[in-house]
Amino acid sequence: MRNHVEEFREDLKEFDEMTDKFYKKEINVAQYKAFSGGFGSYAQRGGSTSMLRLRLCGGEITKDDLKFIADSVEKYNISLTHITTCQSLQLHNLSAAQVCALIQESFDYGIITRGGGGNFPRNVMCPPLSGVQQGEYFDVLPYAKEAADYLLGFIKTVKLPRKLKVCFSNCKENITHATFRDLGFVAKEDGAFDVYSAGGLGRSPRMGALVASDIAPDKILYYIKAMVDTFTAYGNYENRGKARTRFMQETLGTEGYIKAYQEKLEKALGEERLDLSVEITGTHKQGDGGALDDPRAIPQKQAGLYAVSYHPIGGSPKPEFWRKLYDAILPMEDVLVRLSPDESMYIINLTASEAEKILSLTADGASSTFESSIACIGASICQVGARDSQSLLHACVERVRKENFPDGTLSPFLMFIYKKSIRFGSVLYDDTIYLQET
Repeated sequence: MRNHVEEFREDLKEFDEMTDKFYKKEINVAQYKAFSGGFGSYAQRGGSTSMLRLRLCGGEITKDDLKFIADSVEKYNISLTHITTCQSLQLHNLSAAQVCALIQESFDYGIITRGGGGNFPRNVMCPPLSGVQQGEYFDVLPYAKEAADYLLGFIKTVKLPRKLKVCFSNCKENITHATFRDLGFVAKEDGAFDVYSAGGLGRSPRMGALVASDIAPDKILYYIKAMVDTFTAYGNYENRGKARTRFMQETLGTEGYIKAYQEKLEKALGEERLDLSVEITGTHKQGDGGALDDPRAIPQKQAGLYAVSYHPIGGSPKPEFWRKLYDAILPMEDVLVRLSPDESMYIINLTASEAEKILSLTADGASSTFESSIACIGASICQVGARDSQSLLHACVERVRKENFPDGTLSPFLMFIYKKSIRFGSVLYDDTIYLQET
């Protein structure tokens, strides 16, 4: 993605101008949202502060990335950070001057926020343990990175009806839900991908249609090009509520959609030169001979190494956590951080002794299945939220801890607070707990 920094840098002048107009109240919330979303930034509820969303392909954060995040949190005294269900990181409560400065610094560093919102290709998703997970078919992260780089090239050349989400899965667990995304590449045991398209949650949810089977990984960009071309040809540009890819299965019928996609694919295969040459690399780090027995310490496929899982309540780590994590992993060889679609993170490539240190550092996270529930940032921050999902989740966690329920008594759930009420047992909650895309 760093190849696209200069391509988008000139756009930041307009971002500064529009942000200045918004905070001077020369344009309204809707006008600013329509513009700023394309830069990965939205004004928060009340219109006095902003959020900036960092695109992190597959949720991967290197040590250098982590230092940039920690430095930014401290420099701008950022009071709220949030991990998204698309493996991005949101930095909240920024002033106009701060969001304009921080977006420039992000570009200078090499993290692009362009397309973090709005009608653009969004952050490409990938299983957080790809490359280290026991039993995976193969490491799909290198292909996700190639896909992310390719998709950024459409931002200035193609007008999409709405956002486009592309993801990869590496095993049967399908943690990224690649079978019901706009475009999903599902790894197979034989080293190939099956391709699913035009799926999604929210209103009128749809499983993705199987549009191709047994494709070679080095051909994935042709299938992305076919997806973009199909969406621009048949997507709904008139009705925003039906401008997602899944609605093409309604207008064309599933078989009709598959036919339309395959026609675009045939054209791409005939006209484009998009073959990839991807080198798969991994860590050569050795374990230290120790062994761990902790549910949050996950043995990797690399003998003697561990990944430690950490789920901050509500997906919102304390701002000071990023510096503590950076200081902890700095001397550790090959250690990386991976954000997960369930608003948690994994710190990977740890020896047993290193994992013990990270387990201690992350002891304030979810300690039960219920506590790992997913919550959007909520109406106290988000302009389109109807209820405060973060406060609701924290209140639920506090009460469940008082009741001292054994783990597994309550299942985790997703708190995306929108327009309906829902009944749990005999209780009807005012706050909506509703499965909704982000």
